[in-house]
Amino acid sequence: MICLVLFLGGCSPFMESHLTENNLIEEIAPVIFWSVNKGEEGKLKVSTLVPPLTDEKKRLNTLEVDLLKQGEKGFNLTYYREVKTGQLRMMLINEEVAKDGLLPVITTLLVDTDVSQRLYLVIVKGDFEEYMSKQIEKQENLDYFIYRMLKHYEDDKGEITVINLHQFKNYLYSPFLDPLLPVFKIEEDKFMYEGTAFFNDDKFVANVNGIEDNIVQLLATNNYLDLLPLPEQSVTLGHVQANVDTKLNDLSSISIKVKLNGSIDEYRGDKDIHDYSTIKEINKEAKVYLEKKTKEVLKQFQEWKVDPLHFGTLTLKPFEKKMDHEEWMKHWEDMEIDVEYELEFEPLTNIDTNDGDHLTH
Repeated sequence: MICLVLFLGGCSPFMESHLTENNLIEEIAPVIFWSVNKGEEGKLKVSTLVPPLTDEKKRLNTLEVDLLKQGEKGFNLTYYREVKTGQLRMMLINEEVAKDGLLPVITTLLVDTDVSQRLYLVIVKGDFEEYMSKQIEKQENLDYFIYRMLKHYEDDKGEITVINLHQFKNYLYSPFLDPLLPVFKIEEDKFMYEGTAFFNDDKFVANVNGIEDNIVQLLATNNYLDLLPLPEQSVTLGHVQANVDTKLNDLSSISIKVKLNGSIDEYRGDKDIHDYSTIKEINKEAKVYLEKKTKEVLKQFQEWKVDPLHFGTLTLKPFEKKMDHEEWMKHWEDMEIDVEYELEFEPLTNIDTNDGDHLTH
């Protein structure tokens, strides 16, 4: 009896505190992502997956709201656990919302002190809500796997564009740093990386994919690619490192010199890859092709009135008045562009070139 009284008397505050803490934890639902799409009559359709990281059966919670914060409040009214944005890791934004402008969404996220500035921003083509509704039956932790993929490519650069809230904010509020974001598309039961999206101020203008996106990775974001397939040359380059030198010649032309270091990882042409002259020819063909495609990409940027490579920063000089974005764009749209590549490849394993350890063209 004494022991029971001592146990109940001495330990009840601890037990009460412990139970209260557990109840609080159980009542809070950390959220991995929000999806934002266009709703009816100018509303936003906001979705999230609940619960995100427990053993309960998951379901997609979708609301149509006038304001983004209404979505957060609505989630709390329709789900028995309190939804907390402190664990928000991804904001998946439909392309139609992005075309209207991201400033209201970005501002809302920035003023919420619970939201991490390392929140990943992604543009989505297709109906992400429908995709998630179908996939959660097959792959419950799909939202977490998408997050881990973005985290992987943020840490291990070299394949896709990964941008967080802090980076987008810095681009958005600088006169010479036009924003960019990754684009993913829905194709039946697949959520696939498509390329890089470009913005004029806060409005999504266009995106590139394929070889054009590879060029953006080399010149604008990572300066590195694990693999650079060039199907027209029947060759794949590996471990490609770019050294980019850009020079603004007054305000009428710009010169871009790109030095690529890499190795030939694959060749499927009909020539003898063991022949030194074949490697030289591959080198030359790749140089001509990359110069042509890079110039085409830059011409597209001029037409779209975007500067994702941040050439405008070249106008900044000490003790001189800073040019504004509108003035720079007038120059950039009509600027002559000169592109030159220098390629250095290590020869394929066991190929005796007899002329040195690498090839330069």
